[in-house]
Amino acid sequence: MKNIALTLSVLFIFFLSCVSDPGRYRASWQKGWFYDKDEGTTIVRTAKRYLGTRYRKGGSSPAGFDCSGYVMYVYKRNGILLPRTAKSQFFAGRKIARGRVRPGDLLFFKTTGKRYSHVGIYVGEHRFIHSPRTGKRVSYADMDKPYWKRRYIGAVTFIHESRLPHH
Repeated sequence: MKNIALTLSVLFIFFLSCVSDPGRYRASWQKGWFYDKDEGTTIVRTAKRYLGTRYRKGGSSPAGFDCSGYVMYVYKRNGILLPRTAKSQFFAGRKIARGRVRPGDLLFFKTTGKRYSHVGIYVGEHRFIHSPRTGKRVSYADMDKPYWKRRYIGAVTFIHESRLPHH
């Protein structure tokens, strides 16, 4: 009986150590993870809650967001920790082809001299939500508009495997 209690205690402590490390970035594309439509939908639902929030350089809260702060905040509200900058977010995620983008995935653009200068959350139907720039608010944008099409540099996912299982 003591061995069972000891084993359960060790397993419980191990479980807590795995789920309670806030410094780890989520690597949900690891073996065994596949696209979870509900998780993508939940991320989009969370992102929509902050439509109209003011842009604030360096902002990462509902008091004001910059683009990467907005993405980081939305993902954190869904239990997924992301790096702070657009560039770091791009390199932390699994790269996916534009045709494989699903709701909740991240889209990256070159809007300034920096290659990875802007990020938004894909919501479906070629649209994404982002925190654009000073003087603007969190809003929708169309990735097929010439401005965004010319500046698109890639997409990443933190919520699905880029090679979905075949049925």
